[in-house]
Amino acid sequence: MKDTICAIATKLGMGAISIIRVSGDESIKKVNQCFQGSDLEKVKSHTIHYGYIKDQEKMIDEVLISVMRKPKTYTREDVVEINCHGGIFSTQKVLETLLKNGIRLAEPGEFTKRAFLNGRIDLSQAESVMELIESKNETAREIAFSSLSGSISHFIHEFREELKKLIASIEVNIDYPEYEDIEKITEEKLEEKVKQFLIQLEKIVKNSKEKQIFKNGIKTGIIGRPNVGKSSILNHLLEEEKAIVTSIAGTTRDVVEGEINLDGISLQISDTAGIRETEDLVEKLGVEKSKKMIQESDLVLFIIDGSNSLEKEDRLLFPLFQKEKTIVVINKEDKGIQIKKEQIPFSHVVYTTTKEQEGLDSLKEEIKKMFFKEEILEREEIILFNTRQIALAEKAYHLLKEVLKQLKQGIELDLISLDLKEVLDQLGEITGESYPEEILDTLFENFCVGK
Repeated sequence: MKDTICAIATKLGMGAISIIRVSGDESIKKVNQCFQGSDLEKVKSHTIHYGYIKDQEKMIDEVLISVMRKPKTYTREDVVEINCHGGIFSTQKVLETLLKNGIRLAEPGEFTKRAFLNGRIDLSQAESVMELIESKNETAREIAFSSLSGSISHFIHEFREELKKLIASIEVNIDYPEYEDIEKITEEKLEEKVKQFLIQLEKIVKNSKEKQIFKNGIKTGIIGRPNVGKSSILNHLLEEEKAIVTSIAGTTRDVVEGEINLDGISLQISDTAGIRETEDLVEKLGVEKSKKMIQESDLVLFIIDGSNSLEKEDRLLFPLFQKEKTIVVINKEDKGIQIKKEQIPFSHVVYTTTKEQEGLDSLKEEIKKMFFKEEILEREEIILFNTRQIALAEKAYHLLKEVLKQLKQGIELDLISLDLKEVLDQLGEITGESYPEEILDTLFENFCVGK
């Protein structure tokens, strides 16, 4: 990490301004070599300076340069940010000039990696940076920002400190049993403490798993027989003509997808082929995909043509659905409804029409009722927002359950101490207080260049 790195920090393309970030011990010196303006090596920290980037005697671009001296920077190294004119060609020319002056092109996520290795942020906060950038809805943004602000870090740190104290007490009792002024760790006291740890971890893991659906978006499948209005409903939800709509049964052969935002939550919607018996090979494959979609979706919209009486074919489909995640949509309300809610053995049933703009309001309200039963994020709630963190917390939880089992079996305390140390390591991997070296490259390689 001794070399100086640079990268374009803004999206490359047409725009008024592009920012190129430079970080490293020689960042100010090396940028100064290709800058015509104030002597950057003599200016105060956190100041902005007007001038030109030049390649030897050739002027490249008119720029504003921000100089930030360590340690109060993103990477805790000297950082220079060059604000140049936007556009692919001019930005690339400035970047090329920096590379000619001995600055290396940064790897994906290398700025954030340096921030972590230099102790400015921990691993959970580093991950939250990318989560914040990639947020698809307001809930995902809130979860990522909460972690970036240190909510996970604080919880894990406090949890590990309590665990360290417990391990230390066990080891003192083992090594110095003759000392009368130390607290005796009985199996009852240890069991009580482990149970407290389990309660905390169980709550965190459960909440985190439940919130994943809101962070990633609700996977929603539109299912039903042919010609019941599935594609029309998709188009109206997306407010665009994404799927072909005709009166010919079996028009939709493959999955058509789109995404909407409903009160800050993403719905990833898939319109599927109508489910029916067919000899058409392509349509048959589409039907199989539809059945698979029923199992994989977080929410299923089962569409029925309400302008006709309830068909036998519709009834035969009922067993395919899990009632707690299915909304039965009785469509074509504008043509006169022939089906009553009492005929449908599901608790979530709505009437809709795609003939008018408000025709799907009842459906949207029912989705909110299913998924917005309470505040999505409670104040001070700790959410682990990716599978890596949740997997580590789950492993720590199961290790603690094993410790509890061992206590009841009368296993020696020195062996229990070893398992508690493994719990300590698992939780430490979440924040990076302990981590395998190989995890860093894998984690940061998914970051965008320049972050």
